[in-house]
Amino acid sequence: MKILVLNCGSSSVKYKLIDTADGSTMAEGGVEKVGIEGTFLKYKQADGTKSIKELGKSDHNGSVRAILELLTDEKEGCIKSFAEIDAVGHRVVHGAEKFNKSVLITEEVMQQIKDCYDLAPLHNPANVTGIEAISAILPDVKQVAVFDTAFHQTMPASSYMYALPYKYYAEDGVRRYGFHGTSHRYVSARVCEILGVDATEQKIVTCHVGNGGSITAISGGKSVDTSMGLTPTEGLMMGTRVGDVDAGALTYLMKRHNMSVDELQRVINKESGVAGVTEMSSDMRDIENADNAGNERAHLALEMYEKRIVKYIGAYAAEMGGLDIIVFTGGVGENQTGVRENVCRPLKFMGVEIDTELNSRTRGTETVISTPASRVKVVVVPTDEELMIARDTESIVKG
Repeated sequence: MKILVLNCGSSSVKYKLIDTADGSTMAEGGVEKVGIEGTFLKYKQADGTKSIKELGKSDHNGSVRAILELLTDEKEGCIKSFAEIDAVGHRVVHGAEKFNKSVLITEEVMQQIKDCYDLAPLHNPANVTGIEAISAILPDVKQVAVFDTAFHQTMPASSYMYALPYKYYAEDGVRRYGFHGTSHRYVSARVCEILGVDATEQKIVTCHVGNGGSITAISGGKSVDTSMGLTPTEGLMMGTRVGDVDAGALTYLMKRHNMSVDELQRVINKESGVAGVTEMSSDMRDIENADNAGNERAHLALEMYEKRIVKYIGAYAAEMGGLDIIVFTGGVGENQTGVRENVCRPLKFMGVEIDTELNSRTRGTETVISTPASRVKVVVVPTDEELMIARDTESIVKG
């Protein structure tokens, strides 16, 4: 089947057209600055070169239509008509406790996704807009929702509950949901294929680290704990997100600076993390370069960033009663060799030993970077959430 995978954000629409017969990507790209002046479509041509098409000012409907028109363009397209698109798979960020797997989109499902708006106000409304855009342009094409939170629905209550009054869970759904579930699901399955081991017998920690980041403990093929919580703010130190922080520190700052809830939200989501500590950049490449040039704040941020990852790996190994595999994925996990080395070094007591020379030249490729003597396998696995979404979509559409 030819599956169009859409990831609609508040101001962007990313896409991939995947042929599930061999898992190949037929076309990919994305629209940026959606809804504001200067909207443009950035895409990769068949020969690998990148091109940009200006769209003026385009909303989500116009952006999705521009993508479909490009896919069927006589010169630059890869299909002859919309009829060749067998189904559309959508990344949907929050499914709360309503969804523990991917589902065919119906009117009822749409309403349930909308019911999660309060839990993901920046993401779910944009996801719904993408679904509605496809419905308007391709009304007869089946659509599937693949939820970031679904993989983590196997967590036990002892992992997902907060120590708040129980009524806030029962009445308001306040609990840890976790995110990046599609990525964690993909790389944990893929690493077992690479190593030739049975996923149901492995204890795995998957590290999806990039501008956003989360770590998941996977035992027997199921998520048993994860670092992100009710929202994607909890857990690791990220590009602009604060990660774990004393809740009392937040109320202290609100009182001291007379902050509104919206102002605090901006601080913890947009002004914190690596960018907040360095007051320089949220890009880890910039931070590494500054650290190498002797910038003390950059060095501090790197140490903080890496130590959080180490702490979660250690905690999850203890929680699962052992550890067989560590997976690095995401923009930083796949490409920042120094971060991987610095994370693995203090884990030597657990039997983690990496080939530092092999690690230093591994970027964005499936590679076992641990030594043969290492008791824990350490593997770099580039994530492919779009392929996982396409596979789920095909499976559900075929029934």
